[in-house]
Amino acid sequence: MHALVATVVHHPEDARILHRQIRALLDAGHTVTYVAPFRECGVTPWDELRSIDVPRASGRERMASLRAARAVLAEHAPRADLLLFHDPELLLALPSRRPVTVWDVHEDTAAALLTKPWVPRPLRRPLGLVVRSFERRAERRMKLLLAEEGYRSRFRRQHPVVPNTTEVPERPAREPGDDRVVYLGHVSMARGARELVELGRTLRPHGVRLDVIGGADARVRPLLREAQQADDLHWYGFVPNDRALRMCAGATAGISMLHDTPNYRHSMPTKVVEYMAHGLPVVTTANPMAEALVTGRPEGHAGRVVPFGDVRAAADAVLELRGDEDLRRSMARTGHEIAQTSFHWPVQARLFVKQLEEWVAEASGPVPVVPRPRPRPQVVERDGEHTRPTREISS
Repeated sequence: MHALVATVVHHPEDARILHRQIRALLDAGHTVTYVAPFRECGVTPWDELRSIDVPRASGRERMASLRAARAVLAEHAPRADLLLFHDPELLLALPSRRPVTVWDVHEDTAAALLTKPWVPRPLRRPLGLVVRSFERRAERRMKLLLAEEGYRSRFRRQHPVVPNTTEVPERPAREPGDDRVVYLGHVSMARGARELVELGRTLRPHGVRLDVIGGADARVRPLLREAQQADDLHWYGFVPNDRALRMCAGATAGISMLHDTPNYRHSMPTKVVEYMAHGLPVVTTANPMAEALVTGRPEGHAGRVVPFGDVRAAADAVLELRGDEDLRRSMARTGHEIAQTSFHWPVQARLFVKQLEEWVAEASGPVPVVPRPRPRPQVVERDGEHTRPTREISS
């Protein structure tokens, strides 16, 4: 089948969109046209897919991007078998003529609005109610995929879940070392930007460097630049997921300092799974899903859980791991085992592709059975009478 995949909000090299879902479609033999903000993000698309550039939607500057996306989708959607889009904003840009349409629900958008700095505070809750109404309308008009089991309660119908798992190597590239910790993922205030800066400053006198790998919100970038100039951390900016994971290998621990916000309470932080998959002990705040994964599994503990906002506790956990090689290696092995057993993406990839194929097949309907034409009987004249010859039954 031919899949049209679209995003105007996410980076074109988003791990879930490109490295997992599009890769899975290509590996299954399907063709993909990818609509994304390539030029604005400085990305060169893969040769294996057709790419269409659109402006990126960010902050309050979204209308130009949506107008461009509407034109592109109106042109290309009728020629595709499937339209898979990743942003709630694109609900406003869908063409009337389109194939099987699937919204991949990445987050709890209404809850996320409560922490978006570009949304005026008095409008956050009212806009959340508008988003909920759009969600109810969407599930009546299209197919939905959910990134988390915890998103099911937002919808009235049952929808398949494609969790944010990751490619788990047979064995980690390196054992965890003792001189640096890493943060992987987008950086925002709600994801612990201030805590990361303070953590880097606290660890530096102990000879432990904090590497921050990921893009950042506009209001956070000056904070990270100042911390880098002060040598409190090393900020790499956005790095494609496959390369970013290689950079993480060998760190003492992977850090997650998420705040206690509604959007994160029922979400599994993908970075935690990725740390474990690549042999890093985890130091995370007490997000319920992360805590259950890191310290609540029968296989054992894969790291340490610290209170929300408690940088001192996070630093103490890192220093404990730095000073105890056996402990960090044991936690790294446990985390890798859990990830390999329960969060290996290829298993989900097959289910993801199969679900899309089934939806397209359902929309196409059953293959019509064309009846074989009955031979027209010939009239044979015999002795002045008309008779019909016996018809042969051919195979």
